[in-house]
Amino acid sequence: MTRKLFVTTALPYANAPFHLGHIMEYIQADIWVRHQRMSGHEVNFVCADDAHGAPIMIAAEKAGLTPQEFVGQIAAGRKQYLDGFHIQFDNWHSTDGAENHELSQDIYRKLKAAGFITSKTIEQFYDPVKNMFLPDRYIKGECPKCGAKDQYGDSCEVCSAVYAPTELKNPYSVLTGATPIMKSSEHFFFKLSDEKCVEFLRGWALQDNRLQSEVANKCKEWLEGEGGLGDWDISRDAPYFGIEIPDQPGKYFYVWLDAPVGYLASLKNYFNKTGKDFDAFMADPKTEQIHFIGKDITYFHTLFWPAMLKFSGYKTPDNVYAHGFVTVSGEKMSKSRGTGISPLRYLDIGMNPEWLRYYFAAKLNAKVEDLDMNPDDFVARVNSDLIGKYINIASRAAGFITKRFDGKVNTTWATADDAFLQNLRAVTTEIQALYEAREFGKALRAVMEQADVINAYVDANKPWELAKQEGNEAKLQEVCSRLLEAFRILTIFLKPVLPHLASQVEAQLNIGALQWADVYAPLPNQHQINPYVHLMQRVDPLIFDQLFDAPAAAESTAAAATATPSIEPLADEIKIDDFAKVDLRIAKIVNCEHVEGSDKLLRLTLDVGEGKTRNVFSGIKSAYQPEQLIGKFTVMVANLAPRKMKFGISEGMVLAASAADEKTNPGLYILEAWPGAEPGMRVR
Repeated sequence: MTRKLFVTTALPYANAPFHLGHIMEYIQADIWVRHQRMSGHEVNFVCADDAHGAPIMIAAEKAGLTPQEFVGQIAAGRKQYLDGFHIQFDNWHSTDGAENHELSQDIYRKLKAAGFITSKTIEQFYDPVKNMFLPDRYIKGECPKCGAKDQYGDSCEVCSAVYAPTELKNPYSVLTGATPIMKSSEHFFFKLSDEKCVEFLRGWALQDNRLQSEVANKCKEWLEGEGGLGDWDISRDAPYFGIEIPDQPGKYFYVWLDAPVGYLASLKNYFNKTGKDFDAFMADPKTEQIHFIGKDITYFHTLFWPAMLKFSGYKTPDNVYAHGFVTVSGEKMSKSRGTGISPLRYLDIGMNPEWLRYYFAAKLNAKVEDLDMNPDDFVARVNSDLIGKYINIASRAAGFITKRFDGKVNTTWATADDAFLQNLRAVTTEIQALYEAREFGKALRAVMEQADVINAYVDANKPWELAKQEGNEAKLQEVCSRLLEAFRILTIFLKPVLPHLASQVEAQLNIGALQWADVYAPLPNQHQINPYVHLMQRVDPLIFDQLFDAPAAAESTAAAATATPSIEPLADEIKIDDFAKVDLRIAKIVNCEHVEGSDKLLRLTLDVGEGKTRNVFSGIKSAYQPEQLIGKFTVMVANLAPRKMKFGISEGMVLAASAADEKTNPGLYILEAWPGAEPGMRVR
């Protein structure tokens, strides 16, 4: 039976280019989608930019652009990533599109009519410096559950607790570093705590294997934990870039209400462009709605999203599949620590995108596990599996067929009872089932086991030796034809992972687009193939030096200043490579305080664009009061090894200027960045 599938990946926030985690998720979903299409199913694969919210508004303001212009610039850069890694969405849209405004407001009206919307006046954090209510992600503090520091205002990344920002201990504004004050405002809530809603979610999340067991267990904790589910605050106050709540001027939907609606909006936009009936498709009970997401957003996709859809009369998801994060050699990706990988840099230095597709697939499974990218492992898997096993089969056989037999294969042996073919075809159902279950690593292991068997056939029959022996022409043609038929079938097995390579094989074998059913239809006898062209190069391990290295610092052109007694003599000359080893970054001082027991040190809390803050002790107490520094942008040495001090660990060094003779000029002058600099920018 032909399936009707509506498949999405999580909407990327439109404030930055794609990172490696995005690419991994899109590759995972793309492989699954290609498998479905090869099976003859109807698939509608869509995504969109998550374009709303305070972070977009604030970033656009800093860039001197309107939010729409800012989002447009980000969106314009998406195609090079998607095309570069052969990720084939049917449609890419934006949550600021007309369809999303219409659908979000429709869902809200229906929820309100069904009695699931309520309002109340709440006390909310307000930044007295920025003069705005603070979104959850712009408030940090200590988790009220486990005490972890520097946690955002909605959930803890350490213990996964979910809470209101007002529950944070020692909160501060991420925008200015100021201590927020409380102000009253009317907010609108979705009644997630309603017993009808809770009862629905118990059935939806915990039955029918809609979710992976790890995610279902987490949902059970949320549903049955102390206090149960709380009502969900779905509104934000102006100024805010988003969708206005109907009949409530100055009130906007919280971005997490309208963002997932972007899945439906992108599909509707696609159907509007292709003449399909969106309402009929979504009303069809045979339609399956599938979401691929990261593990960090399961709460929104397994509680808020299905409940919103259910009680507004829309179709609920059939499956939500979560995956883990990408790490590099066991460490969280971080540019400042040399463990960050830019997907565009990967492509720019000439690394084959299908190396990465294969490597990710070989490590992906159906569980919610982090995927570690290790350069040595990467080289071994690609060179051993793809080149040494798979490509080797074609390179051993195709040349002989072209040179000795005018490019024509002999498949008179390819009967239904041929053991060689039977054994190879026998694993097809298993491999299809593994793709279906998202057990890509197991699928590729099964494929490579067959490649091993075929390479054993190569070694046993040695076509290069048959070619030298008189009277073995027929045997040589059969052996090489068997190998090309096996190679064709292996290509079908690998096509969801390696679509571009598969298209090259199709051209070389002079055949149409391969589908799963073609496993059972061998090449016709005397079918003519095209001359063999090498299909893939090996990975040179040295290329990883280019992938991980940061660009060299620009050479300085500053003129030497006239020496004075208060200025230190210049240090010994260094090379540009020596300077490049020092990683200088823009850091925002989000907090500063005196260090009890020290008459020299201040404790700085720095945002260096890593998604967390650093603790740095600096001997500048004689020159500054803590309140003078909060909110300032300075320069720090970001790759200095952490140093254990009497008062704690110092994770870097901020830069300050001083005279050689402190008696002549006792001043200390911390370096400040010009307006427009952002935390994490490298100083070159």
